[in-house]
Amino acid sequence: MEANLSRTFLDFERPIGELMAKIDELRLLSNRSDINIATEISRLEDEARNLTTRIFSKLTAWQKTLLSRHPDRPYSTDYLQTVFTGFRELHGDRRFGDDRAILGGLAEIDGMDVMVICQEKGRGTKERVLYNFGMPRPEGYRKALRLMKLAEKFRLPIITLIDTPGAYPGKEAEERGQSEAIARNLKEMVALRTPVVCVVIGEGGSGGALALGVGNRVLMMQYAIYSVISPEGCASILWKDAAKAELAAEALKITAEEIMELGLIDGIIPEPIGGAHRHFEEAAETMKIHLARHLRELSSKTPEQLAEERFKKFMGMGVVLEGERMGA
Repeated sequence: MEANLSRTFLDFERPIGELMAKIDELRLLSNRSDINIATEISRLEDEARNLTTRIFSKLTAWQKTLLSRHPDRPYSTDYLQTVFTGFRELHGDRRFGDDRAILGGLAEIDGMDVMVICQEKGRGTKERVLYNFGMPRPEGYRKALRLMKLAEKFRLPIITLIDTPGAYPGKEAEERGQSEAIARNLKEMVALRTPVVCVVIGEGGSGGALALGVGNRVLMMQYAIYSVISPEGCASILWKDAAKAELAAEALKITAEEIMELGLIDGIIPEPIGGAHRHFEEAAETMKIHLARHLRELSSKTPEQLAEERFKKFMGMGVVLEGERMGA
């Protein structure tokens, strides 16, 4: 993905798109004539930046959901080519086959050898069919676990990039043990004796995301979402109307800021103004800095400390302390 080439604007970004179209027209006119209109172009660019800042300073949960699914948003393969170097993919679960919805292999980041495991959605019809729209099957989760255990054996840190609407719900996936594969990943990841850093880069959907999300550090990109169910699915269940997804998104508390406030993640990776798809190289560099920092912090811990801290962290989630009843 090249930087700053996204020209797809969501409904709430339409005023920005109109300004960018005017800037493009003026640039074209400038190239075809001797008229110097650089001053006007500069003024419109400043106006576009200010407008983008204003719009993005008050995004709703639903608007952030749409951003997390933006067609030009960077996917895992984009980050594999920029944040990491020397990626060598490893295939197969050694039981059934190779699920392309989950990619994994050896790589380097900031001079450190790591095992990278990620979910990929793909762009365009051909790629999306190949990657099953980012919805892993059981063999994908079993491949991920095989690579995690391999990393543990050679004391390599593990980085996971999460971006899925959820695990594949098809009949054949259930026949091959989808729920068991996810549950086993949760169990095994808690006990891994090597550093694990997880990043939600787009959609973090239900158990399909959590199966790669049990880490010593769990981070989210600023405009990513993380939820037990999609807003559309929640609205369909509660109100029998998927059109009420916007209302469900507000109620679910799925944005990075809300989840950070709940104490369910350890940090938010800031995105450039307008989102990672507008300035990808800047977003990738920011992610690299955050990942390297967390990996170096975790490198001083013993295998026993890493496993114990991860266990306590996740077992402590959702614990409710009942206070004294009123009037007692």
